[in-house]
Formats: sequence, C-alpha cells, structure tokens
Amino acid sequence: MAGLLGTSSTAILASRPLSSPPSKSTLTFLSSTPGPSYGRKFYGGIGISAKKGRSQFHVAVTSVATEIGPADQARKLASKESQRPVYPFSAIVGQDEMKLCLLLNVIDPKIGGVMIMGDRGTGKSTTVRSLVDLLPEIQVVTGDPFNSDPDDPESMGAEVRESIMKGENLPVMKTKINMVDLPLGATEDRVCGTIDIEKALTEGVKAFEPGLLAKANRGILYVDEVNLLDDHLVDVLLDSAASGWNTVEREGISISHPARFILIGSGNPEEGELRPQLLDRFGMHAQVGTVRDAELRVKIVEERARFDRNPKEFRETYLAEQEKLQQQIGSARSSLPCVEIDRDLRVKISRVCAELNVDGLRGDIVTNRAAKAVAALKGRNKVTPEDIATVIPNCLRHRLRKDPLESIDSGLQVIEKFYEVFS
Repeated sequence: MAGLLGTSSTAILASRPLSSPPSKSTLTFLSSTPGPSYGRKFYGGIGISAKKGRSQFHVAVTSVATEIGPADQARKLASKESQRPVYPFSAIVGQDEMKLCLLLNVIDPKIGGVMIMGDRGTGKSTTVRSLVDLLPEIQVVTGDPFNSDPDDPESMGAEVRESIMKGENLPVMKTKINMVDLPLGATEDRVCGTIDIEKALTEGVKAFEPGLLAKANRGILYVDEVNLLDDHLVDVLLDSAASGWNTVEREGISISHPARFILIGSGNPEEGELRPQLLDRFGMHAQVGTVRDAELRVKIVEERARFDRNPKEFRETYLAEQEKLQQQIGSARSSLPCVEIDRDLRVKISRVCAELNVDGLRGDIVTNRAAKAVAALKGRNKVTPEDIATVIPNCLRHRLRKDPLESIDSGLQVIEKFYEVFS
C-alpha cells in the first residue's frame, strides 16, 4: 500500500482534526513529502480515493476477506498429512443407527445434520471423526476462504459472485469436504470471524479474517458436548443454520458470507438437556446405548487395542471396506436426484406427523429426504415403506412434545404410530 502513495509514506491514524471527519471504514495516510493528485482507483478489490492537500490522503477501504495463498494451502496439506490417524468408520462395531444417520447426511446434506445422544464412552466422537475418510470431493474456487461453489450462487462469497458476473474465469480445484471441530471454549470472534489484525497493522487494510463458520461452508461442523455450549454460541449457530448465511458486524466492517453446513452434535443426556430451538435444527436424532453383549464388548476392546498398537497397519486391513463404502456413498449422491417417493407414501408420512402433534413441517420434509437417501444408499430409485420405517424414528423422535409422566420412549411412540398409519 505504501508503494502506491510514495516510498516515504507512513500509514498512521489521523491525529489532527479534518474538515470533514472520515467514515468508519476510512483510514488517513500522512506523508512527509507531498505527492501528486490521485483520482479514485481500485487495487485488488480495495477502493482508494486520495486527495492532495497538506500531504493528506484519505483512503476509503472496502471490506475484503483474507484469501488463502499457495503457502497457506501447502501448510494446510502438510498439517493434514501430519495429523494423527483416524479410526476407520467401517471398523466400528455396532451403533448402526448412529452410523446410518451420519451416512444419510453425507449423501444428502439438506437433511440438516444429526444429534447423537448417549452414554459416555460409547464411541460417539470417534464415529463422527472417522467419517473424514469417507467424505467425497467437491469443486471449490481456488484460494477462496469460503469454499465457494463455482456453479451455485447461493454457496458463493460476494467477491466470487461479482467476478463470475463480470465473466471472469476463476481457477477451480477439487477438495474433500471439510470437517470443522467447534470446541466448547471457542470465542464468538473465532466462530463468526473478525478483523485481520496483521493486515490492518502492516498494510493499513481493514480486512475480514474468516472464522470457523466460513471454513465449514459446504462441509461439516461438529460440536462435541453440544448441550454444554454457551448460549451466545448457540444463538450464532441457530441464526446460521436457519439462514445459511453468517453476517458479521465488526469495527466498521459489515460482511455476509455463505455458511451452509451439516451440523453434527453429540452429548450425554446426564450432563443437561439441549435447548428446544437448537434441537429442532438437527434433522435427525440418534440415540446410542452401551453394548451389553459380552462377545461384542470383547471384540471392540480387541479392535481398539490393535489400532492403538499400530494405527497404520490397522487402517490398511480396512482399506478395501473403506473404499467400497466410499464408492457406495458417491454412487448414492449421484443417483439421489432420480429417487422418487409416491404421493401415497408422502400423505402417510404427513399423517404420522399430524397425529403425533409434531410442530411445524420440518419433520415431514426431513423424513421425505432421509427416506430418499436410504433408497439411494441401497441402490434403488423408488422409496418403499421399509425405507420410511428405517428413518422415521430418527426424524421425529426429538420433535415430540415432552410429557414428564410418559414412560415410553419417544422412538417407540413414532414406530407404533407408523405401523398404525401404514398398515
């Protein structure tokens, strides 16, 4: 920036009064040597207007996002390679309900995520993190911090959309779907994004530094122990999950970017209930219990011991199964648009929801989507009642009104009503 205004220019905040005070997004440059008069120009997306007069230059800086350069991408790849090995998804014994819910959300992200509740030590976080190996590749605009989709305007950042509208050819690359961990101690600035202090100090540019929501766009946002998350972060997640966009107002910067992600949460019900508003945002709800069969428990312990002893060798033994599952997911994603569900089945799904007094229409929509995803996973192009029976407890269980005197499990209530309507 200094090179644009003369070699001896120094960027500092104005310490003297000006005839007309600058706006919030204006920085004042003071130079020790007078320079020529400048018109309004644009350098790399930064709007600069400079006037000659007692060596003062008023520089209006637009909101710009920090781009990911080649060095950052190389560091990102190196860190991925140096990460500790993940337990293979296909090596997880039991917990079929949880695994199915996760796979269905990968096949159709519009299902809306999954909430996994269960006893401690039942492999909830291990299963979610093992999903990383199975995630398919997507096309993104190279260097874009929001993982913009070059073909979908709803998943593009503002700068990418403007470039495409101008007819520019943007470089595109394939990358795996991101899985972002949201730690309980995260600050709101880190989640939503904040000012890039380094750029502000070194270049005098008021740039936006994207947060975890930007990184999770078109990917997965995982919150472990979600029922212990601070209320203000829950509000941020609710807003982004509802609109698909994250709006940040920070220090004179106002920026909105896409934040469409699969929200996955896990928790132990003994540690506290989840707020109903957030619970309703999860498309599916999986309940995980402790394995009671002694033989299965021994097998789980032995498999885990093998993995801890030699992770690389253990992962190699499941390589063929992992690849087969990956191909199955890819095939299901590509065939999903062709899957149909008869109107008669749609009406029966809505009857079940109505008779269970499910609030709103999210239950109907999610059940239809999940049933289609099951059919696609099984390689069929038509939904059957069995597909609906497989997923309807997970789609409606957490949407029923809680009755403290009711002893029956909410999932069993849903199944009973399903057989009553579909028989």
